[in-house]
Parts: sequence; C-alpha cells; structure tokens
Amino acid sequence: MKLGMTVGYWQKHPEDLTDTVQAAESLGYDSVFTAEAYGSDALTPLAWFGARTSKIKLGTAVTQMSARTPTATAMHALTLDGLSGGRLILGVGVSGPQVVEGWYGQPFGKPLARTREYIDIMRQVWARENPVTGTGPHHPIPYPGGTGLGKPLKSIVHPRRADIPVYLGAEGPKNVALAAEIADGWIPFFLDPTLVDQIYGPSLAGRPANFDIAAPVTTVVTDDLDSALTIAKLPLALYMGGMGARERNFHLDLIGRLGYADAAQKVQELFLAGRKEEAVRAVPDELADATSLLGPIERIKERIQLWRDSPITTILIGGVRDEPTLRALRDVILG
Repeated sequence: MKLGMTVGYWQKHPEDLTDTVQAAESLGYDSVFTAEAYGSDALTPLAWFGARTSKIKLGTAVTQMSARTPTATAMHALTLDGLSGGRLILGVGVSGPQVVEGWYGQPFGKPLARTREYIDIMRQVWARENPVTGTGPHHPIPYPGGTGLGKPLKSIVHPRRADIPVYLGAEGPKNVALAAEIADGWIPFFLDPTLVDQIYGPSLAGRPANFDIAAPVTTVVTDDLDSALTIAKLPLALYMGGMGARERNFHLDLIGRLGYADAAQKVQELFLAGRKEEAVRAVPDELADATSLLGPIERIKERIQLWRDSPITTILIGGVRDEPTLRALRDVILG
C-alpha cells in the first residue's frame, strides 16, 4: 500500500501548504493531491508545490472536466508534467449537474460518454501520433460549423511522457467500471473499505493488475474520539446536503449504497433547510468512523488493517497539516 496526502481545495481563504507538502515529501509520502469545486483550481497549487519539491508525485483529485476542454486539460497536464520531471497524476471527474450547469454553464448529459471522449482526446494530444480529432458528439474536433476553417492539429510540444497517468474520480458503479476499463486508477469518495468488494466488485473485475485505487480518507489523530467523529461528519454533511441538487446528488446516492439511505435523506433535508449543525449531528457515527481514520494513533494502527485487507492500493490522508502527525501516520500505515 502506498501513502499519500490530499490537501483538497481552498475554503474561504487562500492557503499555502508548502511546508506540509515538503514535510510529507521528506517523510517518504508518495503523492500529494489537490482538488477544485467552485473557487480555487486544482492545477495552480500543484505547480506551486512542484517548484518547491523534487520527488513527491503531484495529483489532482479531481479536475472537473467541464471546466476545460479536453485539449486544454491535456495542455495543462503536459506542461506541469514536463516542469515537474514527470510527476503528474491527472485525476479527472464529471462533477455534478449543479456545478456543471450552474457554475460552468455547460450541459451535464451523458457523463459516461463524455468521459470516454475526454480521456481519448487527451491521450491523443500526448501521443502526438496524428493530428487530434474528436468524432463523438460531446467534444467534436474540429468544431463542426463555425467558419469552416478549423483543422486537426498536433501539439507543437513533445510531452515528457506520452502516458501521463489518468485517474477517474467516480462514485457510481458504471462510472467505476469505466475507470477500470480506460483509466490508470480510480479515486473513490467516502469509501468504507469493508464494502469495496460488495459494492464495486463487478465494476472492478476487469481492472488491470497495476490499477491504482487511491482513496482520500479524512484523518483525525486525537484522544477525543467524539471530537474526531464530529470533524469527520462535517464533509459528509456538506456533500450529502450541499454538494448536489435535491433532485440529483451523486454523493447522497453513494451514502445510500453504503447502507445509510434514510439517514442521508434526513441529513440532506436538515442541510437544505439551513439547519446545518443539526445536519452534522444527524450523520451516523458508524458512517463517519467507517469512512475515516479517527482517534488515538493506536486505534488508527488497528483500524488500518481494514484498508490493507481491501482492494485499495493508496491511502490519501486528508486533513493533517503538521509534521509530527504525518510522521506518526506514516509509521503505523507503512509499518
């Protein structure tokens, strides 16, 4: 099992976590992952961290596909991969209709087909075997109509790597199956390691031997387990309640597949009613504990075996900022 960390996206204010990333690199962490929602982007912080590190891999968990055309994302990727010495892991995801249509002003339909086209075009850019074309309806290249002057082009830059690893952020079984088919890895969300085979076994059955399952895990090291549970419930309540429309929320559906459908509906109702503290309290302790690493370091040392026994191949520690805790987690997770 590999050990990385996730620093997420900025919340409310800019946050420079260079010291944390450098500490993780010095401790032998394999990777650092950033994210984006509708504020800070995922790629700029990686360029910042990459300029101040030399070994740690630089991942996105995830960049939102509707934010950029596939050729634009491919350009970002080959640029960052080249400057960092070949350290990029490009995680992409479709996000949800609330963000795609409400923030990016793009249509959301057919997420599986759009993802397939998107990844194919990016790999064409990096391979440089032929001018890039997109024959699907979602990302046609050249653009049909318009002036009629567009023509297929080939990147003028020779990428450092033609095989930049692409991971897919996915929650639904069909999207996970697509990741196993066309991507190099899968970035799950709110994952209970004991239920991976039960929920996603058929979806992952065809994955290649070197397929990486890189799971972000909320991690709180403290002797106060009740406090740790409250902290772990905060993102669960946010995503069940606020990161998706009432009528269509993929995170809510995921929690239902984990066995908490009724509780998830209650959390969503409270959150959307503006009763956010009650929504947090309504998140079941068992759910928060199962999807996180919480409590004293000795408790985490015991519970990490659940992750080792699962198909997960990389743990991405989330929420830890100080070097002593990063060190302690490294010692118990990697042994």
